[in-house]
Amino acid sequence: MAARTKNNARVFVSGPSSWNTMVYLDALPEPRPHTIFAEETVETPGGTSLGKALNLAALGATTLLLSPIGPDMRGEQLRSLVRSVGVEDLGATSQVTERHINLMTRSGERLSIYAATPQGVQVPGKDDLQREMGASDAVILDLSDTSSTLAPLAKASGTPIWTDLHDYDGASSFHEPFVESADYVFMNADALGDPKPLMSRLIAAGKRLAVCTLGAEGAVGLTQEGGFVHVNAAPTNVVDTNGAGDAFMAATLMAILGGAPTRDALEAGAQNAALALQSKHLHASLDALL
Repeated sequence: MAARTKNNARVFVSGPSSWNTMVYLDALPEPRPHTIFAEETVETPGGTSLGKALNLAALGATTLLLSPIGPDMRGEQLRSLVRSVGVEDLGATSQVTERHINLMTRSGERLSIYAATPQGVQVPGKDDLQREMGASDAVILDLSDTSSTLAPLAKASGTPIWTDLHDYDGASSFHEPFVESADYVFMNADALGDPKPLMSRLIAAGKRLAVCTLGAEGAVGLTQEGGFVHVNAAPTNVVDTNGAGDAFMAATLMAILGGAPTRDALEAGAQNAALALQSKHLHASLDALL
């Protein structure tokens, strides 16, 4: 399929959406019984796939989201928010909406507690999903059991597959279906140390692009055509670090679909991540809604 311009791309996103309770502390708690007082608590949508979908829609993409959401109050809030920002909800269901309690420090340290995970997930038929994937310019498979089962469909669709491995250590068996199927691979360096050896192996295995985000140190990318490309983090006022990686990947994807070279695409990602860091929510479009 010929690449569309940046402003009319179509992207299929599969993976988690959640409702998050963000608890801000001056330091993460020590592993002993004691009482601590929160600096602030924020109720907000979460989930890496919802974060990408919000950013893609804001960047002008027709965005389809396959994310299991329950019939409970938080689930209804999530579906309402998804519709209000122009993301097409493909109607994946769960008996319960995923919920997280995230203990955060202002420097970005995080302890995530999964208070509820999807149960009894139902998705549209395989033929319908493969047709939607095939009509898209990119398919994002985020880490989840649902996305793992969809990997063969995504491959069969012929559409380039993007994945976000997050804190991949280079060996986790859960990540392997995503590593195997993806053409474009993103990750962070939290569990890697030096990410370049893994990135080199990914490119040698035929991936089109490998990217590792480095927090305040920016990001590094590698393609089949050139050497490592490093971009700096864009200056910003950090309010909350959640969702910055999703914002980075979404803008990088859109820039590449628009024909941008690797460095320009990564710089677009850095700029969009800087915007995400200025909001308490996954995307600034939620500021007024919440």
